[in-house]
Amino acid sequence: MEPSPNVASLSEADTNLLTNIRKSLPILSDLSRSDLLLYVPTDGQEAVITDQARPHSIFPLYAEDLLGRRVTPQMAPWVFDTLTKTSLQRGVQAGTLRDAPIVREVLPVLNQNRRAIAALSIETNLLAYERHRRRRKAFRKALQQLQESALRGELVNAEALTPFGEHDGIMVVDMQRTIRYTSGIAANLFRRIGYMGNLVYRSVDTLETADAEMVDEALSRAACVEREKDEHGCIWIRKAIPLYVRKSWWRVFAKRRVDPELPCPPGAIPVGVMLTIHDATSQRDKERELKAKMAMIQEVHHRVKNNLQSIASLLRLQARRSDSPEVQQALSDTVNRILSVAVVHEFLSYNTGSVINLLDIAQRIASQMSQSVIGPDKSIQFQVRGDPVYLTSQQATACALVINELLQNSLEHGFERRSKGTISVELADEGELVRIAIGDDGAGLPQEFKLDADSGLGLRIVQTLVESDLKGRFEIYSAQGVKAIVTFSKTSLGGAKS
Repeated sequence: MEPSPNVASLSEADTNLLTNIRKSLPILSDLSRSDLLLYVPTDGQEAVITDQARPHSIFPLYAEDLLGRRVTPQMAPWVFDTLTKTSLQRGVQAGTLRDAPIVREVLPVLNQNRRAIAALSIETNLLAYERHRRRRKAFRKALQQLQESALRGELVNAEALTPFGEHDGIMVVDMQRTIRYTSGIAANLFRRIGYMGNLVYRSVDTLETADAEMVDEALSRAACVEREKDEHGCIWIRKAIPLYVRKSWWRVFAKRRVDPELPCPPGAIPVGVMLTIHDATSQRDKERELKAKMAMIQEVHHRVKNNLQSIASLLRLQARRSDSPEVQQALSDTVNRILSVAVVHEFLSYNTGSVINLLDIAQRIASQMSQSVIGPDKSIQFQVRGDPVYLTSQQATACALVINELLQNSLEHGFERRSKGTISVELADEGELVRIAIGDDGAGLPQEFKLDADSGLGLRIVQTLVESDLKGRFEIYSAQGVKAIVTFSKTSLGGAKS
């Protein structure tokens, strides 16, 4: 963690310790069912909140971001009392938040010299605090060990753990591999796979599950681990967090067998493992179902694209057989419209998301038109640039047709008597609004041109699509050629925000 200029000067070791603590706060907040606030003293008579964690296992106390908030001894005396401590003592303080009673447990963060360099406030509502006090002693003791181990920076790989939710179970296993505690949720999860009796005081090795394996891995690596496994018809996501105490407490655990080969944080000994269990069966079933549906939808889009391209090929063949230039032109225009819609279905056929990047669509249409419409006697360049704009398939289809018609209009009218030029497409993401600007350096519009009175079929199609489908605005004017502007809201049809 990089200290801010307002934070008191810290040694490199102190900074590293606070960085390790920061990584462990999210999972610690979840398991403590509390909001966590880390206060670091400043060079003045203040302390600043440098880190904040909100629990996923209970409704958080603080919805707002408190990072950077400063407090004085008058505002938060419990913080400054803790910063004077030289041993890991807990201070419990009752308070109120928005007229509701809360409880704060405040612990010092001690460096190698036993000096408090920060204070961690563990805050929860009074009801949750009282419920915790009524939990079994084995769990309360394990949670206390976990919190104190976190403040010593011993929770390695804690930042890689996913959140612990309110419907997840907890199990505590000691160094003799005996289950010392199972939460009610954990007991119910094991009942689903056939373990009907009480698991407490049972060896974890007797369970035909991955729990013993998780205990071994956490202790052998001296780190937090997380694994997902399909067993007994259920998909469980387990987390295993090793628990440690200081070697000065060894007399308390002297009669307990500890493998001397186990790696440990400096000055610590392992006393057990806290396991958490999340049942992801329903979630994974829904994901598989959604994946199957998405595959089916993609296949439908792929077939629609192929069918549209087949229709376009038939129309091209019909155009070549016609002797009428008017019929050939009408069929050619229709082919381009069909292919512009096919482009959208092509993107949808391999895009697993529900939105499409309009910039990709515009580039594909311009490339398609450059290859199939421009004759060998003309040198007209297409330029497509701008922001990525993500739209729903319905909006993207309308925009594809709009871009196709405007490009075709520029080719037919702007360069009817010109052999060289440039047509540009520029996309702009303006927050809630999308702006499409298509311009050319061709002949320009006729004098006294009026969109409603003088438009051909192509511009009438554009106007209808923009106003009726996109609920937007369309304007076209001469500007060293022709400039057409389409503006619409992303949310006009439930469009996606980029």
